[in-house]
Order: sequence, then C-alpha cells, then structure tokens
Amino acid sequence: MTVIEHTDSGPSNLSSTTALYLVPTPIGNLRDITLRALDVLQAVDVILAEDTRTSAVLLKHYHIQKPISPYHQHNEHKVLQHLVDQLKNGKRMALITDAGTPGISDPAFLLVRACVQAGVQVETLPGATAFVPALVNSSLPTTRFCFEGFLPLKKGRQTLLKSLAEEERTIILYESPQRLIKTLEECCIYFGEDRRCSVSRELSKRFEENFRGSIRDCINHFSASAVKGEIVIVLAGRA
Repeated sequence: MTVIEHTDSGPSNLSSTTALYLVPTPIGNLRDITLRALDVLQAVDVILAEDTRTSAVLLKHYHIQKPISPYHQHNEHKVLQHLVDQLKNGKRMALITDAGTPGISDPAFLLVRACVQAGVQVETLPGATAFVPALVNSSLPTTRFCFEGFLPLKKGRQTLLKSLAEEERTIILYESPQRLIKTLEECCIYFGEDRRCSVSRELSKRFEENFRGSIRDCINHFSASAVKGEIVIVLAGRA
C-alpha cells in the first residue's frame, strides 16, 4: 500500500513525487473549478485532454497556455505506453476530460492503472462531477446508492436493467438527451411506472432543470418538447 503525505506547497509548486494529476473540470459553469486545479494546470508540462477543442475554451478563459495532447477512448490504448514512458522520465502531466472528474464515465482508468503498475505517482484532485448534485437534489435517499453511468447500448442492457430492478439502493444513470425517453420507457417496463424518479439536465448552467415524480411523470414531461443537455437519471431503489 502506498501512503502519500500532502502538504500545502504553495500556489505554484507541484508535489515532489507526483507525475500525473487527474484534474476535475466544470460540468457547465466555468467558475466551478478549484484554485488548486488552476494551479496544477498552470504548472504541469503537458495537459492531456479528452477533446482539445472543448478544453481550449476552459484554458483560454483562465489564461492557461500549456501544450495540449489528446487522450480519449479512441486513442488511449495506442498512446498509453508512450505517456507512461514520458511520465517515468520526469514529465508532469494533468489529465482533464470534457467535463467532470476523469475516470467517472470518462477516460482515465487505463492510464491510472498503467502508472500504478509502473511506479508512477498519481494524484487525483477533488472537484466537479455531475452525479453528486443530481443525487443530492433528487430528494431520494442518499445514504446508500449505486452509480451505473451509461447503460450498455445493446449487449447486456436488458440483463442489467432486470438486475437494477431488484436494487434497494438509489440508482444513478447517465444518459444522452436523444436516448432519454427510450431509457425511461425501459425503466417503466422493469421498475414499474410508479417508481420515484428524478431527471436533472444542464446542471450548473443557465437552463438547469430538475424534474421529480414517477417514471411515467418524467416521460410525460420530457416528451413535451426537445430535450437538450447532459442527463442524470436518479431512481428510487426497490421498496
């Protein structure tokens, strides 16, 4: 087991041992970033970004000028060993995603695992993630919950839904606006249309919406007009 002792080393200094930093970025409002996250992004040698165009907006807003390199689900296997080699040779890198905390339904796991296996020190900063505010705001129990992220599109989807129908903890799902109604309709089939549900979209943004009711209520509400923004579905566990 590795034990890391942290001290406040000042705004411009990085840890003497850490090579890779996982840095959460705002899920909407650009002000939802920590001062420490900005310090790290200013100090590292390279920033790894899921989408360099999306990240460029955030970095420009905070006047951060650092080399940016793409790291996403389509290239992570290809660049993995090269990144680990660079980290072992002294490069300091920060990994950010389009929004939220790296590794939560976003790329990070493979790189973190490879770094740990290679003895490269990894540090994860606390910060924004979409499911926490959606859960707390849902009015559903928060003492015990399970986070499933995005459901499989095809293989294993029905099996997972059947399993979740028996789950007694509060259930959290991510979904795209295009698939929201389909997913809620499937939840009706497996959970029953009266199961309590909360749907949050555009969290922290100007048009944030949190709708609470039964699954059927949510379907009726979001079927009335086109849905935009990233979606978090929170479902009550089986009574």
